[in-house]
Amino acid sequence: MLTRYPAYAPKTRPRSDAGAHDAPTHTDGIMRRRVFSLVGVLRLAALALLLVSPAFAQPASRISISTNADEIGSLLQQGRQLEMNERWGEALSHYEEAIRQFPHDVSLHRRFDFARLHFDLGRRYADGSFCEMVESLPIVDSLELYSQVLAKIESHYVEVTNWKELIERGTNSFEVALNEPAFLARNLPEQDRAAIDRFRGELRRVLGPKVIATRGDARQAVSTAAVLARQRLGICPAAVVLEYLCGATNALDVYSAYLTPNQLDEVYSQIEGNFVGLGIELKAHDSELLIVCVIPGSPAELAGMLAGDRILSVDGQPTAELSTDEAANLLQGRAGSIVRLGVITPNRQPRTLVIQRRRVDVPSIDDAEIIDRDYGVGYLRLVCFQKTTCRDMEAALWKLHREGMKRLIIDLRGNPGGLLVTAVEVADKFLSRGTIVSTRGRDSREDFTYPAHVSGTWRVPLVVLIDHDSASAAEIFAGAIRDHRRGTIVGERSYGKGSVQGIFPLDVSAAGLRLTTAKFYSPTGRAYSRVGVEPDVLVHTSSKPAGDTVTISASAEDAVLSAALQTARTLGQPQQVRNLR
Repeated sequence: MLTRYPAYAPKTRPRSDAGAHDAPTHTDGIMRRRVFSLVGVLRLAALALLLVSPAFAQPASRISISTNADEIGSLLQQGRQLEMNERWGEALSHYEEAIRQFPHDVSLHRRFDFARLHFDLGRRYADGSFCEMVESLPIVDSLELYSQVLAKIESHYVEVTNWKELIERGTNSFEVALNEPAFLARNLPEQDRAAIDRFRGELRRVLGPKVIATRGDARQAVSTAAVLARQRLGICPAAVVLEYLCGATNALDVYSAYLTPNQLDEVYSQIEGNFVGLGIELKAHDSELLIVCVIPGSPAELAGMLAGDRILSVDGQPTAELSTDEAANLLQGRAGSIVRLGVITPNRQPRTLVIQRRRVDVPSIDDAEIIDRDYGVGYLRLVCFQKTTCRDMEAALWKLHREGMKRLIIDLRGNPGGLLVTAVEVADKFLSRGTIVSTRGRDSREDFTYPAHVSGTWRVPLVVLIDHDSASAAEIFAGAIRDHRRGTIVGERSYGKGSVQGIFPLDVSAAGLRLTTAKFYSPTGRAYSRVGVEPDVLVHTSSKPAGDTVTISASAEDAVLSAALQTARTLGQPQQVRNLR
C-alpha cells in the first residue's frame, strides 16, 4: 500500500478536524509485517487485472468460454464450501486469487464482497478496542463519528460519492451482522429469529423510499435504523451505527476501511518499523495458526520459534477453538508481559515456550551480501518501504560497496508497499533526473509530481526482481527504474495496485480511517492500476521453452534469482538476456 507521510512523526496520534484539510499519513497498500497478520488475506488485492479480449463467434472462442465457465464454477463451489464451514479468511483469500484469474466475473466479485463482510465483522468483534467502543459509545457520539467519516470521504476520496449506495451497503453489512454469531453473542444474546426477520423487512421498507442525496440525509437514515433496531430488537445503537460505518467504507474500494483503535496503532507501528510483540507473522492454514516468518532478533526467535511451526495454544487456550484474530489478540500485550505458547515443529514433539513481549524492530532489508565475487554482484532484499528504509538502504549500499560491489540486484518479490515518500527517496538514490512518480486525485491538493535529484545518486548497474506480489511502493520503484532505463527488471508482471491511501485519525474516538485519495502514474504517464510493471526479462519457471527464448534449468533452486544473476553478469556487454522461461 502507498502512504504519503507528512512532516511530523506521530509518536501519538495526530488530531484532525472534520471538514478541515488534514495532513494525513498516506499509504500505498497494506504494509508487511503486521504484528500478527493473515498473510494473503489482509492484502485485499485489487479486484481486476488486464482487460480480456472479447469473444468472437468462432468454435475456438466457444471452447474457451466453456472452459472458463467450468473453471469459474469450480472456483465458486470451492469458495462456497469454505463459506459453509465459516472459514471466512480462507474464503476471502480464495476469491481474491480467483478474481485475479477472472477479473470480470460478477459472481466472483459478489462472493468476495460477501466473504469480506463476514471476515471484517469477525475481525472487529475479536478486537477488544472495538468491543469497548460498542459498549461505551453513546448514540450521539456514534452518529458524530459516522458524520466525521462521511465528511472525510466527501473531502478526500478519489471519486465522487453516491450516498444512497453507501446506505445500501451499510444495510447489507448490518443484515450480515444479524446472522453472525460474534455480533449476536455480544449484542443480541436472547435472539428471536422470527423477530429479526420481521425487523429486516421493516428496515428495508423504511429506508428504501428515502432520498439520500447528502451527508445529512445519510446520517438521518442511519439514525433511523439505529433507533428502530433498539425499539424492535433492543440492540445497542452504537453497534448499528458502526456496522453502517464499516459497510460504507468497505463499499468504496478494497483498500479503504475503518480502523479500530488497535488497528490504527498497528498502522503507525508499521510506519515506524517497530512494534511491541513477539515478532512473528501468522496465517491460517488448515484451521491452524502457521508461523510464516520469525523476525531476526525478536523474542520469538530467541525462544526458539521457527518458520513452519504451528501454534497449538495461547495461555492454555487451544487455538483450534479460536478464530485467527482472536488468537492474534491473545498474543498481543504490553511490553514486559509474558505469554505461554504451545508450539509444534513438523516431525517433532509439541513443546511449551514462555516468551516475554518487547519492542521489536522490523528490518526493511533482510539480506545484503555479495553473491558473485568474480563479477562483484551485490544482492539485497527490500521487504517493505517504511520510515527506516532509506537509512537501512544507505547502510546496505555502503556495506556492499566496501565488499566490492560492481553490480547490484534489488529483490522486491513479495514486497507489498509502504510509504510513498520512502519509495520516492529510494528511487532517487538510483536516478539523477526526471519524474519518479506522479499522483492525481479528485482534489487538486492530491496532485503531485515527484522528481529525481542528481546529488547522492548511486550509478551501480542495477537489476530489480519483481513478482505478482510486488505492489504499490514496490511498483513505483520498479516502474521508475524501468521507464528511465536505469536498470533491468527481471521476474513476472507485478501486482497492479495504483492508488494512494491516506490514514486519517478520528476525533470522536481513538480510531481512524484508511481512505483512497489518489491514483499514481509512472514517469511516462502510465497508470499502474490493473496493469502493474512488465519485466524486461520475463521468467517462467514452469512453462516449456517457446521459440528462441533462453531456458532456465527447472532444477534451479531460485530460477528468478538465477536469471537476475545471469543478467547482472552481462550488464555493460553487447548481449542482453531478454526472455527466460
